[in-house]
Amino acid sequence: MPSTATILVVDDDQGVTETFARTLRLEGYEVKTALSAEMGLREALSGPTDAIILDLRMPLINGLGFLYRLRSTDRHRDTPVAIVTGDYDVEDCLATEVRELGARLLFKPLWLEDLVDLTRALLNEPRHL
Repeated sequence: MPSTATILVVDDDQGVTETFARTLRLEGYEVKTALSAEMGLREALSGPTDAIILDLRMPLINGLGFLYRLRSTDRHRDTPVAIVTGDYDVEDCLATEVRELGARLLFKPLWLEDLVDLTRALLNEPRHL
């Protein structure tokens, strides 16, 4: 996938969102951001989104709720998604659910080099269109 891919970053921590966006833009990606799951869903549905990186723990709708809603749309049934969390006490059933919904689960801190590698890996995932 060319580096002009569009990446959506969804995290309620504005510092994380801005850092991730700045890093990915320096790599040549188009980046959309959202500070809540609701805003993220609107962004995902408003235009092209080639991969999504989102936080697990957000108010109102968490990352898993976002993923369920996203997967219910034809447009994003197979969009590559990574859920990133600083919560190391993620239950096995939640991790299994994330995988069953076709997403990756990673833990913060996520070094910027790892973010770039993750984005490349997401964009290289096979799509089931």
